[in-house]
Amino acid sequence: MRTIDFSPLYRSVVGFDRLASLLETAAADAATGYPPYNIERTDENAYRIDIAVAGFRPEELNVEVKENLLTVQGRKAANDEAKQYLHRGLAERNFERRFQLADYVVVTDANLADGLLSIALKRELPEALKPRTIAITTGQSNLIEGEKAA
Repeated sequence: MRTIDFSPLYRSVVGFDRLASLLETAAADAATGYPPYNIERTDENAYRIDIAVAGFRPEELNVEVKENLLTVQGRKAANDEAKQYLHRGLAERNFERRFQLADYVVVTDANLADGLLSIALKRELPEALKPRTIAITTGQSNLIEGEKAA
């Protein structure tokens, strides 16, 4: 895999260091393909991430959000049984998958069914950022009672 050098970007722009850091992180995460996942837009402000976690139990999975970073970890419990495999095609290895969340995107639910961990996300804008209608007043309503318009 070819790596990308973002140092020229750091030298020529100001205030975009977070964006360059996100690009570097995304490039590094793309190198690992385990476990496979889908990201789906389910509504205008809703998303779902489905991660294939076949063989993992709920207690072996951890979903955590901290500072706009969603981290999903899978830690297989130690299996003391000595098994002799003729073919082992199921990956039961530990993993950590990270997703950078945009501002105001929150995790609303996590569900494990049929080997898929589904994580629901929603963009929730604060009231101050939502569009609002401003009432328009006329100049006459600003007159003090008893004054006449000139």
